[in-house]
Amino acid sequence: MLPGLKFLAFACFIASVSANPVYRSLVLHEQREDVPAGFVNTGAAPADQVLSLRVALVNSDMAGLEKALYDVSTPDSSLYGQHLAKEDVEEFVKPAPESVTMVNEFFASYNITAKSISPAGDWLAFSVPVSLANEMFDANFSVFQHEKTGKQFVRTLAYSIPADLQGHLDLVHPTITFESPSARLPLISSPLPAITTSTPTLSTRQSVPSSCDSIVTPACLEALYAIPTTLATESSNVLGVSGFALEYASQADLADFLKYLRTDMSDNTTFSLQTLDGGQNPQTVGWAGLEANLDTQYTVGIASGVPTTFISVGESTQDGALDGLLDIINFLLNESNPPHVLTTSYGLNENEMSSALASQLCSAYMQLGARGTSILFASGDGGVAGFSDETCTTFLPTFPSGCPFMTSVGATTGIEETAWTSTSGGFSNYFDIPSYQADAVSSYLTTLGSTNSGLFNRTGRAFPDVSAQGGNFEVVLNEAAWLVSGTSCASPVFASVVALLNDRLIAAGKSPLGFLNPFLYSAAGQAALNDITSGDNAGCSTNGFSAAAGWDPVTGLGTPNFPNLLSAVGL
Repeated sequence: MLPGLKFLAFACFIASVSANPVYRSLVLHEQREDVPAGFVNTGAAPADQVLSLRVALVNSDMAGLEKALYDVSTPDSSLYGQHLAKEDVEEFVKPAPESVTMVNEFFASYNITAKSISPAGDWLAFSVPVSLANEMFDANFSVFQHEKTGKQFVRTLAYSIPADLQGHLDLVHPTITFESPSARLPLISSPLPAITTSTPTLSTRQSVPSSCDSIVTPACLEALYAIPTTLATESSNVLGVSGFALEYASQADLADFLKYLRTDMSDNTTFSLQTLDGGQNPQTVGWAGLEANLDTQYTVGIASGVPTTFISVGESTQDGALDGLLDIINFLLNESNPPHVLTTSYGLNENEMSSALASQLCSAYMQLGARGTSILFASGDGGVAGFSDETCTTFLPTFPSGCPFMTSVGATTGIEETAWTSTSGGFSNYFDIPSYQADAVSSYLTTLGSTNSGLFNRTGRAFPDVSAQGGNFEVVLNEAAWLVSGTSCASPVFASVVALLNDRLIAAGKSPLGFLNPFLYSAAGQAALNDITSGDNAGCSTNGFSAAAGWDPVTGLGTPNFPNLLSAVGL
């Protein structure tokens, strides 16, 4: 779990100031019905405790941006591949001048000066004491303690905004969003005795080493998915790897990984580094993180020759309870040339955040997708229980997998692939099913019938979209070999396949794939994937969902077949 809230003094305040009467007409804006499972309210927060808050302003034309995204992402569109420039996206996103003026006047009535923290100016940050926050938003900020970890968070179960700001101010954060300290750790690991370079014997599946049923290496993935080992050639084709939670990626461990498991590559091959929010990537022996090493080893080691960048997000986050998930997107949106692919192996349960906040973050993915970036996330490792280790009475979708503007990656296992049983999958309670997957999901629901009736939202955005191997990956950590399992393994693998496709597209004078889902759910996209039809994703005292022919909420549309995908993208 990422560390607790850190704040920056973005605003000046005078606690004794009286509110301007024009803003005393408050209306309820967001609320939770009860305290989330696993948390207890320990009482009112100290009046003088300083809160670092953010507000999101209503964007000017998100419907227009969504149309533009689909225009450049749908293969049969005349605008396919014509991704938007930074300035074009910001024109859709920037709040109306009237909204900026009215919100800043509200702050000024409390002697507050807020600071813009997003490229389009739609997010503002400020710091105030609890007493003033309660007054401004008719809130009751209290201290909530997570029972298992003892970690404490200051939140409110409801807040209001001035009636005049409705339609101008979208949300205040962090307020009703709770993050679980046990989330964002989709890994199961165990040590291996040693790294070996022995030549494996072949299984009955053509050219796949039989050892791949118990230990997955780059050679296994290359054989299973026909991934080429020839080096990529396009320097503009960057693959980004998100790093959070003080996870550091070791270059020395990567060198060992390549030396033993990619003997055809130079063990001097490495990744570049970008940092934000005080992030870093020290190379001190013993400081490497298993997640960061996994993600860099199975991008550099699979996307042969593709420039890979590890993006380390530090603790000085500006997005509150999102702990950098929004910051990293805003960071990339501020670049003239963001990476063509971004893989992230972190997430949270959808119900831990407000629907308005989820929509804001999802909109950020829409913006980056319109710029031409393929965004992939691990779907989670709790089956239909999401990231939760609490008792659940209904299925818990994960976020951001429920967002329709990114690609959710589940996990499989075995040479004769079957669903990895802990893969999170299901249906969002916040986002409706997008048109690109409506037919595929409808077919599954028809087959499902009344199974699991009442446990999930049949009209929600369905996930995962695709899958890749996720069981027993061999990873080097602090000069030792470990086995790692989880959808955290699957996301960098599928991202690497996309990066290799982009390399060939760019070499042929074509655009990178960008937002993947309209292509993946097209007839050509579906036909280029290996359909996985066995396995389930148990959770919440049920067997969860079962894999089936076509799309399913366990393995999505299936796993990659590189030659077929290359043909499907027109090469």
